Amino acid sequence: MKAAAAVAAIAVHRQTISVELGQRQQLLSSIQGEVRKLRAEEAARQARLAAEARARLAAELRARAAAARAAAARAAQAKARQPAAPPKPTTPTATTTTTTEAATTTAATTTTAPPTTTDAAPTTTAPAPTAAGHPAAATIALKYLGIPYVFGGATPAGFDCSGLVMYVFAQLGIQLPHYAAAQYGFGVPVPRADLQPGDLVFFDALGHVGIYIGGNQFVHAPETGDVVKISSLTGWYAANYVGARRI
Repeated sequence: MKAAAAVAAIAVHRQTISVELGQRQQLLSSIQGEVRKLRAEEAARQARLAAEARARLAAELRARAAAARAAAARAAQAKARQPAAPPKPTTPTATTTTTTEAATTTAATTTTAPPTTTDAAPTTTAPAPTAAGHPAAATIALKYLGIPYVFGGATPAGFDCSGLVMYVFAQLGIQLPHYAAAQYGFGVPVPRADLQPGDLVFFDALGHVGIYIGGNQFVHAPETGDVVKISSLTGWYAANYVGARRI
């Protein structure tokens, strides 16, 4: 009888384990489904952000080209309106004076030029222009959205943050080191209010870098387990923002 009771207890225990295992498998399946859903939503969000960024960058490039053409036209018009240069003044004829003494006749010649006074026009020194930067870097960076993060990676097989920046700028003929803190030593500093596409943005005591794409957004390779993506300069990134450089 004791043996039968033991067998029954074991059977109940197995049944309990089976039920719990089934519940855990259902929970795991539910979690995996939720993860897939979140990933799909994030992929769709990234696709939407990328489309918006590409449209914005294209519009900005068109605006830059139009502004450059307008500036060239204004310069040409200003040059055309400039009066012709006045003829150079004729040099006055020198005055000669001759004196004669009793025993010796000496010709002494003295030349007198009219005094000339030149008043220099006031000049002002314009501040040095901000570097034009490389807006094309933003467009190039968008090509690599979805590439997995790989520590030390610097190819489309996988990027880390500085590797992505180095690879993008290499396509523009600019060689940068594979180290975020070292990249901060290149280019010129840019106030956050003056950021433009293609500027490098730095975070976390120079431990992280991304490429600004306008709209308060940047492209970067965040961390292990993630992919190259678009993020906003808000939240953690705003709190740990260090500065920006225009290459």
